Amino acid sequence: MGTLSPADEAQLKAQLQDAVVASTERCLFHSAKWAAELLNSLPSADDDGSDTDVDSPMSDSPLPHTPSLVPKDPTEARLEAREAHKFLLAKTYFDCREFDRCAAVFLPTALPKAPINASATPSKKSIQASKGKAKIGTPTKAKFPSESISGLSQKSLFLALYAKYIAGEKRVNEDSEMILGPQDGAVTMNKELPGVSAVLEEWFKNLPSSGRQPQGWLEYLYGVVLAKGKNEKLAMEYLLKSIHQYPYNWAAWQEIQGLLSTPEELNQLVTRLPQNLMTFIFHVTASQELYAVTDQIHSSLSQILSIFPTSAFLKSQRALLHYHNKDFDDAEQIFSDLLVSDPHRLDQLDNYSNILYVMGMRPKLAFLAQLATATDKFRPETCCVVGNYYSLKSEHEKAVMYFRRALTLDRTFLSAWTLMGHEFVEMKNTHAAIESYRRAVDVNRKDYRAWYGLGQTYEVLEMHSYALFYHQRAAALRPYDPKLWMAVGQCFGKVGKVMNGIRAYKRALVAGSYFEGGVGSSFGSGMASSLGGGILDPEVLYQIALLYERIHNMNECAAYMELVLAQEEGPDLDEVGSEGAGGVGVTATTSKARLWLARWEYMRGMYQRAMELANELCQDGVEVEDAKALVRDIRARMERDRGEA
Repeated sequence: MGTLSPADEAQLKAQLQDAVVASTERCLFHSAKWAAELLNSLPSADDDGSDTDVDSPMSDSPLPHTPSLVPKDPTEARLEAREAHKFLLAKTYFDCREFDRCAAVFLPTALPKAPINASATPSKKSIQASKGKAKIGTPTKAKFPSESISGLSQKSLFLALYAKYIAGEKRVNEDSEMILGPQDGAVTMNKELPGVSAVLEEWFKNLPSSGRQPQGWLEYLYGVVLAKGKNEKLAMEYLLKSIHQYPYNWAAWQEIQGLLSTPEELNQLVTRLPQNLMTFIFHVTASQELYAVTDQIHSSLSQILSIFPTSAFLKSQRALLHYHNKDFDDAEQIFSDLLVSDPHRLDQLDNYSNILYVMGMRPKLAFLAQLATATDKFRPETCCVVGNYYSLKSEHEKAVMYFRRALTLDRTFLSAWTLMGHEFVEMKNTHAAIESYRRAVDVNRKDYRAWYGLGQTYEVLEMHSYALFYHQRAAALRPYDPKLWMAVGQCFGKVGKVMNGIRAYKRALVAGSYFEGGVGSSFGSGMASSLGGGILDPEVLYQIALLYERIHNMNECAAYMELVLAQEEGPDLDEVGSEGAGGVGVTATTSKARLWLARWEYMRGMYQRAMELANELCQDGVEVEDAKALVRDIRARMERDRGEA
């Protein structure tokens, strides 16, 4: 991608400025904020400290309000000019959160309750009903006149329909009442969706004959409505049309991201995306969301950061890439620097609090909670930060209260659902935990933590078949996380599929090599594969050995028990150098393996080796009583054998 030429940079600035204005006009405030932040992270000409007079012809001229990325259709321009005053009125209503009133400025008649082009011929029943007094809101009312939308500009139609959609979402929140209550979840639906969908369907049906040029905004809205109605395939088609017609609407890219489930789907989609800077940014953020962290993604992000060196959004993406890769120190450092440069920025602060929680940095988490509360105590991110702080203090009831508050503010806030599930597990409220995790999965099917949480909760309930299913879903999303494969292996063992369990545990050993030096892996020094000559997780090796014992393959079992012991001292210095040396030392797991081996050698008649292992156990201070009893048995057997000789 390289550095931009002055001409390309000027064009990019103009495009981003146009995106800010266009998104703000259509009340897509988050998209406008994103574009504005990106625009301001471009290095400006006066960064070199030059003191050119602002009135000088040499100074930068104001950025043009570009001819839009799609050349303005003369018909649209004429319609927008005619509606200018009404549009300003509608927008002020939207800004004051009077959504129905905003929509009524351009769409005074009620939206249809079903698709417009349903059956044209009325049924006998409806004819009879129409003779009497028509009921309010029944399909027997007059059809929505398509002329009323054909005479509107695309900008005005978008604002009116978007206001209707938001009004429906607002009513869903109001009708849902309390979090995890009887009305919460899929019980309440957005009742405005059929009407908005019907109007848009009619508009797109008439588009080819109207001679008007699409702008990409109505395509985006139709994609959102279709995705809400679970028609994801068609939603993707319209969202792709939207970004081809107007690439700088970040909200459309986010919707596309939400429809992707696997890195494979992302790779298939890339060929259908426009080849521009937005595609690069999207590819990085989508890969981060799908936990598909590679060197290539880091390289792409570095290239984009060279264009937007001060972008907080891009820096936070780098931090999240490190976070998903368990490089908590690097992620924490980036978030810490972002906090210094912009202390009032609350975006992604919930992820930062997760990092501080995992690292056990309680004073810093307390400071973060204080800072976020002082900035805006009624933001979901703030509530999650405070909830994490109380969770770290083991005040789980208070933590749940704050996570509930976050969800009252935004029911689609993924972090809060997952974290609340964790708290319910701590409080032994398994049914509430399951419901919280299920809601997290409803919001985002790609959240491996929610799938893993469901698996753990069903394990507590001893429903191992269910637990296995959910652990497998989590492992499919994070194939390089050893902890998830260990959970899969354990469940296979519980349901009697021993060989599958052994394969899953071996996969955990291989996956362990992915997180080198990861704080989140079983050991702070990280685990490496046996091919790399590093430390293997003794617990995984021990579990594999026990599963081999269950199928009476004692030689394999003994070999893995020996491997467990080998991890105490680690690899040889000659193999890995002085830095990589050093094993895990004596642990409860290695002592259990030593006791098993001592008994195995005793049974095989290898008394000398059995005695050595039992004596080592006595010195370790673990399993001492069993070791002493074994030493007595070995001595008695050895003396008896000598007497017989």
